[in-house]
Amino acid sequence: MTEPVEPAGSTRRMPTVDQHGGGTHRPGPGAASASHEPVPTLEQGGGRAGRFWSARRVPAALLALVLLGAAGLLLYDIAAVRAGHPAMQWRRSLADGLAERQLDDVAVLIGAGIAALIGLWLLLLALTPGLRDLLPMRRDRAGVRAGLDRTAAALVLRDRAVRVPGVQSVRVRMGRSKAKVRALSHFRELDDVRGDLDTVLATAVRELGLAKPPGLSVHVHRPAKKG
Repeated sequence: MTEPVEPAGSTRRMPTVDQHGGGTHRPGPGAASASHEPVPTLEQGGGRAGRFWSARRVPAALLALVLLGAAGLLLYDIAAVRAGHPAMQWRRSLADGLAERQLDDVAVLIGAGIAALIGLWLLLLALTPGLRDLLPMRRDRAGVRAGLDRTAAALVLRDRAVRVPGVQSVRVRMGRSKAKVRALSHFRELDDVRGDLDTVLATAVRELGLAKPPGLSVHVHRPAKKG
């Protein structure tokens, strides 16, 4: 028995092993086309692209270690007191100090201020995304999130700016909401160079594909005269 010959230029899937029966089977005629399913896409700018959240592993680990050590030491001292042993010296000194000191004492106020600052810092870390150097990109495909480093974005804008005729050097400072460009022009009129930079950089910002394109602040100057 001979197998049918595949037409030239067509694709052919290899036989697969049946995971349940142990035998092999060949796919039907429509199996090849079924494997190439269309990738789900989103409307232009339709996907919500929020900022990336930092894991904050180092602050979380340090806080967990401090709390674990303090809780373990306190529980050990309480268990020792319940067993008939005297309390540790640090707990007796702390209890005596809290009983003798007034609330308006300088040491108490300093300690409360430090504790409040640490608490505010931890709340700030918990409520803010972090990763300020990673700019979220526009979501055009479902289930896919991408980000662009601010340094890389600044390099792209700088490379586009130095190609403008009359530009000698460029410095780009990329922020989350604005890109500040400082250019030096050694020939051509400054207004002409600035106009070309506005056009070129506006196109470059659109091509970056960022979810929130930053605004542009372009300044063109002459190089400082030597001597």
